[in-house]
Order: sequence, then structure tokens, then C-alpha cells
Amino acid sequence: MEDEKKYWVALSTHSKIGARTFSKLYKRFKKLAKVWQASSHELAKAGLDLGQIEAVKEVVAKKEPEKEWQKLQKYQIEVLIYPDKDYPSLLRELPDPPGILYVRGKILPEDELAVAVVGSRKYTAYGEKAVSELVYPLVQKKLTIVSGLALGIDTLAHRAALAVGGRTLAILGCGLDQIYPVFNTRLADQILSGQGAIISEFPLGTPALKYNFPVRNRIIAGMSLGTLVVEAAADSGSLLTATSAIEYNREVFAVPGSIFSETSAGTNRLIKMGAKMVTSASDILEELKIETVKKPFQGLIKPDSHEEEILLKLLRQPIFVDLLVKKSGLETAMVNSLLIQMEMKGKVLNLGASQYVINGKMEN
Repeated sequence: MEDEKKYWVALSTHSKIGARTFSKLYKRFKKLAKVWQASSHELAKAGLDLGQIEAVKEVVAKKEPEKEWQKLQKYQIEVLIYPDKDYPSLLRELPDPPGILYVRGKILPEDELAVAVVGSRKYTAYGEKAVSELVYPLVQKKLTIVSGLALGIDTLAHRAALAVGGRTLAILGCGLDQIYPVFNTRLADQILSGQGAIISEFPLGTPALKYNFPVRNRIIAGMSLGTLVVEAAADSGSLLTATSAIEYNREVFAVPGSIFSETSAGTNRLIKMGAKMVTSASDILEELKIETVKKPFQGLIKPDSHEEEILLKLLRQPIFVDLLVKKSGLETAMVNSLLIQMEMKGKVLNLGASQYVINGKMEN
């Protein structure tokens, strides 16, 4: 298959050869190595128009598939093509599935259980809190978080998943030999270190051009069972991802916001158009029919540190995080971090609205 993949890679280097052209070529030739011997007449019989035929002929004349393949090795990039058995099955359902995916890291079978989380680059404190409150329970249910590595809500979603050891996939609008935005280079490294993946439909050397992002957004929506929009202005690009999800018959979720907030104008409009309003992670889990019943911790709960012991004693009754911080005397960041860790261990339950309680009985 590797020998076949290099022909897909070479063809993808031309900007006029995209998902639909790949689909036509694959249906006609099955093996794209045959394209290198195909006449213009044969390409026309595949359904290509004059511009696409010229693009293919240009690649055949100027590109050496083996050399294009070798370029990928420098960046440890793997390639998935449409015929691969491990090509994401959710993407196969699209009317315009990517013919080729460039991948750093690994796409795993469990990534079929995924939710996209997108939103405004200019988020508010409300949006930041909503991301953490919603993403952590989704990751706890083993959902993969898909987003676009953009500044703002995308960044928060990736970080929230990583913070609790979850999987997250970042879909880029440029080649994988660069990270856009550059500011998120470290985050990209963390995603790869955390066994996630960075994915693109675009070949090496492709810059982050404005018109690449609607193409990128359809992959974010296509790889996910549903798309959650946390904050979005009326003209936000996140709404394009939601639109793609609607077109693909996937679920669309939106966090409601103040009628006076610009960053909630888009999400409120989505709700008016029929998106499911989300006020807790259970709204998403129930819509996707993912089990939400939380089982009691098996055995007595034993704190793993002095700080955990302080919190667990206070959590014998439901308590709000702000009050927990005040009564414990611990720093807010430490309390939040410990709550996340204890929730993942099954020691505490998140009751929603920033309220927690111990999930069983504490060892004396």
C-alpha cells in the first residue's frame, strides 16, 4: 500500500486536486499509479474537467512520487488514503471525504467516539469556564475531543482534554511541516506527547490561507459525532463547522449566553435554528446515547495526599467550588486540579453548576 500512497501524495501537491478529484480518479482507476500512464481522454472519462486534467498532467510531468514520499519521513508523518481499512469510518460517510490525510501521531479506533469543540478566538471568562465544565466529563466518558488548534476556545478544548489525560485531535488548515498559529507550537507538542494526533488534508508547504479553513472545518465536523459551539460571534468561522455538521446529519450543540454578549450571538442563533442547548455535559451524552449513570466508588475512598484528605472531608456534603476553596484554605488552581483528578479516579462526583460531592464513603 505504501507504494500506492506515494502517488496520492504527489497528486495532493497540486492545489486543484482535492477531495472530489481524488474520488473521481479512485472510482475510475482504483490504483492511482495508473494515472501516470493515463491519457487526457481517459482522465476525461473519469469525469475530470479541463482544469483538473491539466492539473493531473502537470503533476505527472513535474513530480516524482518517491521524492514526495521521502519528504514526509523528515517530519514522521503518516498517510491515510481513502482505500485504507483504518481510514476514519465517520469521514467515509461524508459526500466529499478527504482523499488523503496527513497524520502526526495516531488516529485510533476509539476516536470514532468523538465530539468537536469549537468557538470564538476572543472568548470570555464564561466561555473558558464552560469549556472546562463540559470537556472534563466528556473525556471521562472516553470521548475524543476534536478541534482546530486555533487560539481561543479551540486551545482551551485541547488543553482541557490533555489536563485529564484524554485524547484530542487537532485538525490544521496548513501543511504539517508548520504549526498555525505559531503560538500553539508547544500545545501541538503536548498533543503528540499525550498520544493524540495532528491531522491535515493539505500537503507539506501549504500555508495557512484563509480559504483553507472552511475545508479544514468540514473535517472537524466530519470526524465527530457532534459539534459543540461554546462561544461564537454572529460571523464566527465556528458557525461554518456547525453548518458542516448539519449537512452531514451530525448533532449540533450550543452553549447559550447573554443576549448582550457579542460572543454569544452566534450560539444563541444556532439554538433558535434547532441546535441542542447545552447547560451540562449530560445534555451531550444523552443526545449521543452515551451511558451517563455514575457508579459508586468500589470500597472505601482513601486520599492520596494531605490536600485530597482536606477536600474529601469537606465533600461529604454537596459543596460549591468557591466555598470549597474558602473552607479548605487551598489555592483555587490546586482545588480545581485536585477535583479533576479525583473525579477521574471516581472519588468525587461533579453535580454540575460547579458543585461536587464525595462518591462513596471515606476511610476513617
